[in-house]
Amino acid sequence: MRALRFEKTGSLDELSVRDVPIPMPAPGEVLVQIKAAAINPSDIKNVLGKMHETTLPRTPGRDFAGVLVDDAGERSGQAVFGSGGNLGFGRDGSHAEYLAVPANAGRPMPKNLSFEQAAGIGIPHVTAWAALVNAARLQLGETVLILGTTGAVGRAAAYIAHQLGARVIGTVRKAADLPGPGAVPVDEWINLETTALGAGVRNLTDRRGAQVVFDVVGGAMFEPCLAALAWRGRQVAISSSPEPRVSFNLVDFYHNESRRLGVDSLKLSFEEAAGILGQLTPGIEAGTIPPPLVESFPLEAGPGLYRDVAASKLKTKPILIP
Repeated sequence: MRALRFEKTGSLDELSVRDVPIPMPAPGEVLVQIKAAAINPSDIKNVLGKMHETTLPRTPGRDFAGVLVDDAGERSGQAVFGSGGNLGFGRDGSHAEYLAVPANAGRPMPKNLSFEQAAGIGIPHVTAWAALVNAARLQLGETVLILGTTGAVGRAAAYIAHQLGARVIGTVRKAADLPGPGAVPVDEWINLETTALGAGVRNLTDRRGAQVVFDVVGGAMFEPCLAALAWRGRQVAISSSPEPRVSFNLVDFYHNESRRLGVDSLKLSFEEAAGILGQLTPGIEAGTIPPPLVESFPLEAGPGLYRDVAASKLKTKPILIP
């Protein structure tokens, strides 16, 4: 079968399309014929050697949609989608024609999605759900501030928060980044080019702040996020680029009785990720959580697409079609 493959890390030049054997499922695993597989920013970091979990040689790819081809039970031939576990890091991933995964890794695909759309759900939506629902326990009527709201994870988080009945405050780096009306379910926007984050949130919340802050940026934005928290608010961080070290006023932190939470999607097991996808499916099928905008490419375009994602050249989610 054809697969994207790299034998050492450090450069995207190490990635190429190669012929490799079709994987043989171990006991308790199934073989999936991949129909579509998304490219995520963490896939690029994987090839560049920024993921400590990676073992070599490796086929990358964390998200997939396809058809079960060797399940002897009643699920044989079923369309499934999945993500999570050590896919693409400790075991070969989805950027290939076939994939072997634990039997509980794939969920039935939402009935209203194409393979390409289902493949695009994966990591962005699983991460957003893990942050807002599992970690922060976002409640009906609470206010949530979402940084990077127009990105893949931020957009998914806005739809999830809106479905939960939360008030959503979004951010953009400049006015030109504001999406059109109705493009993302955000109640108010803060333009970070003209407004300090903490002051902007407090002006929108009668000085109270947001009960939940979802920080997808980290680094220099970490302390401004803390300044936007309501008393006993919960701040969830999933990233810190480019600077991993941050500083903040500890006195303000404990006087506000703030909560800080970290979420790492790589720590989610196949079963946990599949569980989240199952919880997302009713909203997806009802249309309250729409799929991302996707664009399909042949597997052979993969190495070039990795470079395009690294350079932030794409406006839609790239999907590989083996």
